[in-house]
Parts: sequence; C-alpha cells; structure tokens
Amino acid sequence: MTRVAAVDIGTNSTRLLVADVTDGRIADIERETRVTRLGEGVDERRRLLPVPVARVRNVLSDYRRTLESLGAERTLAIATSAIRDAENGEAFLGEIEWSYGFATRLLSGHDEALMMFRGVTCGRELDAGTVIVDVGGGSTELVAAEPDDVRWHNSLDIGSARLTERFLHRDPPSREELDACAGAVQALLSERVPDEIRTRTTSAIGVAGTITSLAALALGLEEYDRDRVHGSPLTTGALEEQLDRLASVPLAERRRLRPLDPDRAPVIVAGAVIARETMSFFGVDVLEISERDILDGAALAAAELPEEEEGAAPPGAYSCC
Repeated sequence: MTRVAAVDIGTNSTRLLVADVTDGRIADIERETRVTRLGEGVDERRRLLPVPVARVRNVLSDYRRTLESLGAERTLAIATSAIRDAENGEAFLGEIEWSYGFATRLLSGHDEALMMFRGVTCGRELDAGTVIVDVGGGSTELVAAEPDDVRWHNSLDIGSARLTERFLHRDPPSREELDACAGAVQALLSERVPDEIRTRTTSAIGVAGTITSLAALALGLEEYDRDRVHGSPLTTGALEEQLDRLASVPLAERRRLRPLDPDRAPVIVAGAVIARETMSFFGVDVLEISERDILDGAALAAAELPEEEEGAAPPGAYSCC
C-alpha cells in the first residue's frame, strides 16, 4: 500500500485527492475541490494572469499542509488545458514544482484522455460502445472505450470557461448566445468525431465537476452528496430542464442555487450546453455519472513515482504564497 496525493490544476478548479493505492485499487482518504478559475482570460490573452495564479497558489499551500498531515508519501500535480494553452504555463508549472516539492506533469490532450480513462475504469469494466465525456473548463475530453482498452479519444477546445468567454456575455444569456454556443459545439463534434465512433456509441459516462454538479441539481440535493451522485443517471430531459433553469436566471440568483458551488455558477450554463449537445450528437438518452475521473488516474500514476527523498522540497518552499 502506498499513500499518495494527486493534485489536478484545471482551468476552472484545483482539486486534491489523498488516497491509499494497493495493487491498482484506490481507497479515498481525503478529497477537496476549490474553484480557482486559473483559465480566466487565457483563451483571449494566451497567458496565465496574476490574480488567478495567486488563487491557485493559495489553494496549493492549503493542500500541501493537508497532504503532509495525512502522511502522503508521493505527490503528483497534473496540469491540463489552461496551463497547456498559456505562453507562461510551463514556467508556472516549474514554479509549482520548486515551491511545493510536487512532481508535476503537463498533460497533452492525448495524455489527459488516457489518464481520465484510467481513473474512470479503476475497479470496473466498461461495455463496448461506451463514450466517456469529461467537460472541463478549457477543453472536453472524449474517450470511446472498449471493455479493457481505448478505441479512440480526442481533446476538443470546448470547455465551460472557454465557451462562456466566447459566447455568453449577457446576464442571463440570450437565446441567440445559447444557440451560437450550441452551434459551435455541434460543429466541432462533427468535424472531429469519426462517423464510425458516433454510430457505434450505445452508452455514455459523464465525469468531472460540470457534469457532477448538473447531476446533483437534477437529483434535487440540498447538499452535495458524492455517494448519491456517483452512478446516478442524468437523462436528456433532466439535463434540458436544468439548462433551462440555469440559463433563465441572472448570475446572482444562479449562485444561490443548491447544491451548486457558487464559484462554478458563472460557467455552468456553457458546461450544460456542451453536455446536452454531446449527448445529442452521440444519440444517447442517459449519462451515467462517475465520480471517478482523471484525478483518480493521477493517483494511480502518483503511486508509480519514485519514492520521494527526505528533504526534497527546496528551502524556500511555500514562501511564494
């Protein structure tokens, strides 16, 4: 057994998983999610901006204290769309490694899809014809899965934060903005997904914060309950109902909806559009919701890292935050 920590530095949120990994099985010790919006402005400026960077640093300081207190032996921090797209992204990732002593890994879209598949399939097999849908802040990962392998995968630059900045400028968004957002999703899916994959798809699994939040809203939960969300079905009808509900009210009211994280409210409408259009494109009526995702894949990868040396973190660690 190895106790590890995985940190996912995403476009919209920064997440932590501390877990015991034994023979490829994951036993959760602690999970945390903070909406940090690192990708704010990246789509337009192609740079990580100082305020979002400061938000992530503050969260990483908290996470470092948590994982140390829980006795994590190895830590892997993964970076995805926002850092991948930013001109100063790799420099920021190097600073994280220096400041916090984490091993870091900048994932390509290919790597991101495979690591997500690894996390989703931990402890389970998938039916042939299954597509896994991961709606992130900067990108959406699609994996066409077989029982024990990946048949096809792709990373599309259509994330909840990215499309909010591109299309949804009014509060609440107008019908024209929503239609333009939906059209962009459909156009990219049509361009990038092979017909063979589309026609072979018979079921779908949805992962990550946008989709799990929509599922929790559809379940009518007062407080977010990971156990109730995991494995629950999100139908096209329920998703459409939540999209209509979210898109019809201003941001201030959206922030008060339970159990939605108020910090996710600014981008949840675009995320719901992506989820709806993806389900429509593949012709599936139900998303099976999975709480296992790329963070679990990162935990498995962390267990494969060399054992950390005592005192490996540099003397100035954490001082930047």
